Amino acid sequence: MTKETSLQACDIITTSNPVLADCPPIKEEQDMNRQSDKITAIYCRLSRDDELAGESNSIVNQKAILKKYAQEQGFRNIQFFVDDGYSGANFNRPDWKRMIELVENDKVGVIIAKDMSRIGRNYLEVGLYTEIRFPEMGVRFIAVNDGVDSEREDNDFTPFRNIINEWYAKDTSKKIRAVFRNKGMSGQRISTQTPYGSLRNEAGSLYVDEETAPNVRLIFRLCAEGNGPGKIARMLKEQEIPTPGTLEFQRTGRTRRYHPDDPCRWNSDTVADILEQDSYLGRTSNFKFSRISYKSKKTVANPPGKWVTFENTHEAIIDVELWNAVQKIRSQRRRPTKMGEMGMFSGLAYCADCGSKLYHCRSGSCTYEQECYNCSTHKTHKGCFGHYIRAVVLEQLVLQNLQRVIAYVQEDENEFARLVMRNQTAAQAAEQMQTRRLLEKNTRRMNELDTIIQRLYEDNISGKLTDERFKKLSEAYEQEQATLRENVPLLAAQLQDADDKMMNVQHFLKAVRKYTQPEKLTPAMLRELVEKVVVYAPDKSSGNRVQRIDVYYTFIGKIDFSPEYSKKGTA
Repeated sequence: MTKETSLQACDIITTSNPVLADCPPIKEEQDMNRQSDKITAIYCRLSRDDELAGESNSIVNQKAILKKYAQEQGFRNIQFFVDDGYSGANFNRPDWKRMIELVENDKVGVIIAKDMSRIGRNYLEVGLYTEIRFPEMGVRFIAVNDGVDSEREDNDFTPFRNIINEWYAKDTSKKIRAVFRNKGMSGQRISTQTPYGSLRNEAGSLYVDEETAPNVRLIFRLCAEGNGPGKIARMLKEQEIPTPGTLEFQRTGRTRRYHPDDPCRWNSDTVADILEQDSYLGRTSNFKFSRISYKSKKTVANPPGKWVTFENTHEAIIDVELWNAVQKIRSQRRRPTKMGEMGMFSGLAYCADCGSKLYHCRSGSCTYEQECYNCSTHKTHKGCFGHYIRAVVLEQLVLQNLQRVIAYVQEDENEFARLVMRNQTAAQAAEQMQTRRLLEKNTRRMNELDTIIQRLYEDNISGKLTDERFKKLSEAYEQEQATLRENVPLLAAQLQDADDKMMNVQHFLKAVRKYTQPEKLTPAMLRELVEKVVVYAPDKSSGNRVQRIDVYYTFIGKIDFSPEYSKKGTA
């Protein structure tokens, strides 16, 4: 039965509710109701879960039963308040709030519902309204099927009904979560949101939206070039690219995020959200968010350790290298200068003496040749006083270093890979060997402790060891074992990192192949290839200003190709 036929259904229904016999009309009440001009509020609610219960719970049926009851009891000035598709676990429902506002304004005399569960399934909230607020406001409350009427003698079973209704809501929520859990663990996408740049087929899987996917690639490329979300948003607006909200309006007619006065008005939050969507890698990550409880719709972000990720579930829009470059930039969020600009090396340059970041210094009157990077602690840290490097010098040194590395790779990739591994092995071989030995020792000791604790138990049972002595020894061994259980995974992870280094070399070589003969250092190149740059204090002992840097490359660390910058006098 459709909602459009609700009035007809009210007129033709003939079957009386059996419970109505317990509530016969009272003439005095009828006379009183006729004299009252206050609203008789008939409240109906149906959640998506209640739809499974059958036709008896439909909005049409609720309205028919309650209207018939109100007419038989002589209630006048009837108004319907309907929340269709809203859960009873919370009270943030539009028509419920509208009804309560009228109650607070003393415009409602009677509230009628089919049963207590229609009011809600949170027993504390339901009890607050039916036991305290409604009586205080002089509102008569009736739940027809439950035989509840606030003007008759108390129904002692009503609080228990509210608790049972909440148990039902809790149980339903648990079952729904279990269904979503199973779905998410199987690799199916459980998020109802479709990322910008993608479309969803009938099975719920994502595929590339050829109209908007180029915009996603553009956003990532602009970020890799050193532009922040705010600047990217302005650039998208200048190019007159419609926002996701505008696109949604054009395709579906929804106006939730549509601004007709400015259809290309991008904002930084939208851009930042796109830059964090790992679905563009062809990846499905479930359980990123969770709800506090079944009573609240508020969601909280889960730590990455609770995510369940499945690779290659759909076609990727961007490649891994670009994604990694952007995420590194995002993790090194930088503050713009007072001029509203960000230096190329902001978040990448570090002081060799104190380890602090170098900040970008410039003013409206200085040229690019005069811009510099200064140690963030030089004003308070004596050892870093006056420690700075000009931006043009830093760019020149890093470019020279990159050119040497790229030339080496182009000449002989295999030899370069062996050099990298040899440098890393020379620095870390002893530490890795020590870690491996410690891991073997700890693992062996854990197994020995299992045997020792078992023997202690057997000696205690046989009477060879007193209970007091057994307790003392077993606690000590179990504490030692607990410590080993914590250390073993950490040691194993360290060794795994060492085993991954060869793969890291291959990733670096793949990234380097994009740049054959770079003549100029670009932000995209810098962010993709360089992890950090360590700047040393200038040396003026020779009469010249000589400044050294160390370039640490992504995946492989430092390569000994760092040139020095030298100039007569001071730079």
